[in-house]
Amino acid sequence: YEIVLKYACPVSDIIAEDFLFMRIQLSEHFTYRKLLRFTLPSVIMMVCTSIYCVVDGVFVSNFVGSDAFAAVNLIMPFLMVLGAVGFMLGTGGSALVAYTLGADNEKRANEIFSLLIYALIGLGAVFTIGGIAFLTPVSRLLGADETMLPVCVSYGRIVLLGLYVTIAAGVTNIVLDALFVAVLQWDIPKK
Repeated sequence: YEIVLKYACPVSDIIAEDFLFMRIQLSEHFTYRKLLRFTLPSVIMMVCTSIYCVVDGVFVSNFVGSDAFAAVNLIMPFLMVLGAVGFMLGTGGSALVAYTLGADNEKRANEIFSLLIYALIGLGAVFTIGGIAFLTPVSRLLGADETMLPVCVSYGRIVLLGLYVTIAAGVTNIVLDALFVAVLQWDIPKK
């Protein structure tokens, strides 16, 4: 099997062809260099996701104050655990879909993909509702005092309600893809 990563990796000391597609033959010997070539894009994605927390911290500490900054940092691990479940399902699910497509079973891959979408929408709703319901006790458990508690709960609600925006964006993308590509049969230009 051959894996073609569909994104560019600008790290020239790890790959020889800057900004070109990377090809990895799974039948070849897997070296550290190939491992880095294969995993580096995911690591970069996780670093960029972590920057989200740093940017929040910079703005909150500079424009709101130290109590709010402490509150944001206190509730963030709870929110990151919920996000980690989504990353886990998305990463594992996409690997499963890719494997199934590679095994030339498109019908099963579509079923798995649909199951993933339904599961992520359902889990997103459960995590949002459950997260909002348990924000106060979780904040207290994580050590929030009476000064930080309202800020922890407020920040947590804003981030958890953002899950609905993310789900809505994903559903909109799916609907528009179906409309433009399947129904209207707009073609994507090929090089």
